[in-house]
Amino acid sequence: MCLDIDDTLLDNAASSRLGLRALIGNDAAWPVWRHTTEEHYERYVAGELDFATMCRERTRAFFAAFGERLSDAEAAAREDRRMAAMQAAWCLFDDAVPCLDWLRAAGLQLAVITNAPSAYQRKKISRTGLAGVFDSLVISGELGIAKPDPRIFHAACESLGAAPHEVVHVGDRLDTDALGAADAGLHGVWLNRGGTEHTPPDGVSMITSLAELPELLVCELPFAPGIPGQNVAAPTPADRSQPDIGRPRLGALSG
Repeated sequence: MCLDIDDTLLDNAASSRLGLRALIGNDAAWPVWRHTTEEHYERYVAGELDFATMCRERTRAFFAAFGERLSDAEAAAREDRRMAAMQAAWCLFDDAVPCLDWLRAAGLQLAVITNAPSAYQRKKISRTGLAGVFDSLVISGELGIAKPDPRIFHAACESLGAAPHEVVHVGDRLDTDALGAADAGLHGVWLNRGGTEHTPPDGVSMITSLAELPELLVCELPFAPGIPGQNVAAPTPADRSQPDIGRPRLGALSG
């Protein structure tokens, strides 16, 4: 089982909005920030910019959209303020911990597949209490390849000792996560948290919450009968509303 991190397990949009408020006092310009982020993050993933430069140039471009020109020093200072506020607000979705607990209790090995720089993403995983949950961390900044490149999905499968057709990948991006995984031979699952009305393409399953993942694995995916521990109860509503990140977990971090 492979999972994305940002906006799949961790509410990255919420923490980013708080960072924007720290930067300009409100989040009214969130659509502009999100568009600017998409443009600049694509350049980071493509290897055109390193992460620090991407962050600084994104902040400069955001203010330029409103007619304010920033020096390098001012762009860096404002980005540092925004980044500190955002990192202080990192938190998991309420459905993340119960789902992860169920997956581990079912005997499944877990891997992360994420497009991000190594130190930044490892700090995020540690701060949100996930460091002991995963058997493998597959991070684009360490491999030099990023989703949806099939090689990053295959690297995750290899790290779990499984063939691609034996592995599920769950993520919030239809193109990067679900379709990328399906094209690489895995079972792609699109986590459509917004409930967007969209029929997923062939080879891709769709859920709107991680609370729906256990039922999907047991009842719908072709290898469901082979899931060890499939009689483990799915998370209850009480479990989903009261996550406890500090409770003991199965498995240990490798890598």
